[in-house]
Amino acid sequence: MNPPVTTTATSPPAAQDITPSPVLAMLHTVPGLVPGMETLAAGTVPRLRVLHYVDESLLQDTIAAGTTPGHVRRRLVDYARYAEESGAQALLVSCSSIGEAATAAADFVSIPVLRIDTPMAELAILSGDTIGVLATLSATLGPTTRLVQDSATKQNKTPTIVARKVDGAFSALRAGDRMVHDSLVLAAFSELAAECDVVVLAQASMARVIEHARDQPGGPTVLASPDSGMTQLSTLFPAKNS
Repeated sequence: MNPPVTTTATSPPAAQDITPSPVLAMLHTVPGLVPGMETLAAGTVPRLRVLHYVDESLLQDTIAAGTTPGHVRRRLVDYARYAEESGAQALLVSCSSIGEAATAAADFVSIPVLRIDTPMAELAILSGDTIGVLATLSATLGPTTRLVQDSATKQNKTPTIVARKVDGAFSALRAGDRMVHDSLVLAAFSELAAECDVVVLAQASMARVIEHARDQPGGPTVLASPDSGMTQLSTLFPAKNS
């Protein structure tokens, strides 16, 4: 299989530096995420070269099925193998809806296959006893909630997890009505914030909507996956002393 590939790289190292640049592959289901993810990754690991694979059908097929179908799981394995063969030291999957398929794909390659939301889930368990999970898609809400629960089990903790889907928000966004989407997300977030110590945003797109509500005195800790997800790279690509 030759997956559709968009390749972006940071500036090459200076001519006198013969140390190979570290290489990371990222798999996205939303093309618009590529520039922001590139910036975050480059800011985390100096001289990082990033290979971006973009496949919107992975998310579309998962939404249509209500879960990650078999053919999507098989294609995740293909992408992981392609990343490995391309010289990447890891594959980072930026879509939470297919995160469980990403975890399963790791069994078929020798490089790490990372979920963008794993550090967020681990941090959520450390940040409070009542954790809200907010999503606009059932296909995302389920995997993210299970990831938070798995993180709690690994840390021997038993938090209360409140999972909530924002009905109508995704349909509004798909129809181009961002105002309705944002209004529904903000209302759902406000309700969940009143009940929880921590609110986990299952989709990074929601962070923009509630940005002004974050870090309010007396409010919950609000977590989104992109920033925390990049912390995994520091372990995989430790800085080398010059």
